[in-house]
Amino acid sequence: MTLTPEKIEFLKSFGKRIETLRNKKNLSLRQLSQNCDIDYSDISKIEKGLRNIQMSTVLELARGLEVTAKELFDFDIEIHQIIK
Repeated sequence: MTLTPEKIEFLKSFGKRIETLRNKKNLSLRQLSQNCDIDYSDISKIEKGLRNIQMSTVLELARGLEVTAKELFDFDIEIHQIIK
């Protein structure tokens, strides 16, 4: 799958949301990693928008942050339409 600029922007926005929720709960990357089945280095990559994750990973992150999956996607993103 090719990552278009819009997809990259979405991944970065999603990652910022994860980081914001983690910081609100005063969790380090390692603590969040211990709360879910995801390596802390992978969480770091997700937060930076460098990892395109599966839906099962979304579920793990929600579980680790003690939020609903819906809350993980509660962010705004500005996607520009490319006119050809």
